[in-house]
Amino acid sequence: MTVVPAGTGAAPAGRPLLRASGLARAFGDERALDGVDLSVRAGEIHALVGLNGAGKSTLMRLALGMLRPGAGTVAVRHPDGRMLPPWRAPKELWAGVGHLVETPSAYPELTVVQAVICAARLRGLEPSAAAAAAADVVDRLALTHWAGRRAGVLSLGNRQRLGLACASVHRPGLLVLDEPTNALDPSGVVVVRRWLREARDAGAGVLVSSHHLDEVARTADRISVLHHGRVIGGLPPGGVDLERQFFAMVYAVDQAEGRA
Repeated sequence: MTVVPAGTGAAPAGRPLLRASGLARAFGDERALDGVDLSVRAGEIHALVGLNGAGKSTLMRLALGMLRPGAGTVAVRHPDGRMLPPWRAPKELWAGVGHLVETPSAYPELTVVQAVICAARLRGLEPSAAAAAAADVVDRLALTHWAGRRAGVLSLGNRQRLGLACASVHRPGLLVLDEPTNALDPSGVVVVRRWLREARDAGAGVLVSSHHLDEVARTADRISVLHHGRVIGGLPPGGVDLERQFFAMVYAVDQAEGRA
């Protein structure tokens, strides 16, 4: 599977596909994000790690235009090269974006392959291309055994992989994935890890959030730590004992700010 924006070719390696600057968002009196600077480049997996409530999901929803920022900016690259706010982006931009930021859902009466074909058609692929792309991504996410089964009878882990297949069937150049290995067994985690690397190696940029530091260490090219709505530092990709480093960083910030 070549994971690039349909019809555009791979973005030049290292080119920013997503950029946030001074990004802030509050819900009532609660500040969910507070001055976040972050980018995702073509050909990299950028992992976002943090405790529950750190702001990871809010950041991803802002990146996808599901929310608007209270302050700061966020922009996604259009195929013509412009960086545009996602809530003002034309449909051509979304032909190059795939996302899974909520509990995956599909029409329960559709089979797995029918659900993925439906997602491909909604993204503008013609029937023959949609069928071929669906067969390819179903195979790459190890769903072939379940291809003829109805989505409504799948296990939670297989529904998660089906959601990832639907998010990527149109070969996006930018993937935004909130906890993509949730509910997966160890073999499913390995499948998704391989799939993410293939996407990265084909030129896609991937923003992924995760609670699983050991998995992030195996997959990510960059790791940013989000805590109380702020990026407080980074962890070394491929490093050892990331959990200890993560909690030491979080504790140091909490102690300095009087929360420890």
